[in-house]
Amino acid sequence: MVEDRNEIVHLSREKYEELLKELNELKTKGRAEVARKIAEARGHGDISENSEYETAKQEQEMLEMKIKKLEETLAKVKIIDTKNLPTDKVYLYSRVKVLNLDTNQEIEYTIVSTHEANSAEKKVSNKSPIGKGLLGKQVGDIVEIKVPIGIVRYKILEISR
Repeated sequence: MVEDRNEIVHLSREKYEELLKELNELKTKGRAEVARKIAEARGHGDISENSEYETAKQEQEMLEMKIKKLEETLAKVKIIDTKNLPTDKVYLYSRVKVLNLDTNQEIEYTIVSTHEANSAEKKVSNKSPIGKGLLGKQVGDIVEIKVPIGIVRYKILEISR
């Protein structure tokens, strides 16, 4: 997925704090560990044919790329207060209980930003077909959503925080 450099990144406070903690650990513990590996590899002598040194330098490069990406993401964050969301319709961070009209199965999704999507926890991205299809809808609405396996029809049963 290509991310727009100017795009606002919506996150819950919990996810924002999790990313800040991860960034801090990468900058402190991660950098210290890579520096230790580089120093240890240098101690083995000639670095021109030292695979341990090359591996450690590649690890350092990957770490710095990850740090840069996290910093860029955090610089664009807008924190959404999930405690005061209205429940009149589906918003970002709404919990939505739907009835699949084809299988008669109830499913509950939470609509989240792409950075928080997790299919195992039924957290769907606001940019996914299901997320897009549910946003703005109200209890009682019937929606038809085009997904990779075809069209799924949901009736919205409940919206909560």
